[in-house]
Amino acid sequence: MNNLFRITGYCKELNVGFIADSYGKFEKLWQFSSHLINKGVEIIAVNASDKFTNGNIEPTKPNDNIIIRACDMGRPQLVNGVITVKDKSYKPDTNI
Repeated sequence: MNNLFRITGYCKELNVGFIADSYGKFEKLWQFSSHLINKGVEIIAVNASDKFTNGNIEPTKPNDNIIIRACDMGRPQLVNGVITVKDKSYKPDTNI
């Protein structure tokens, strides 16, 4: 089972945007999303590994953690279908 997931989120309370990966912590994508929503995060984009390109972010290896791949003050940028946080970017196939 391939459960590598990537979520781009924004925490309005802290004014922090981020890109996070999970590869093994959650069985289903909705579980990862739900976990972040319960923490007060607004979801910008959510994808399984077959629905995004890595961009300039190295793929993670299976683990039991949520890996923050990039974070910065402010809302993540979405320009021409590419999400950028600080100097890290990737292209999701779907956005919400």
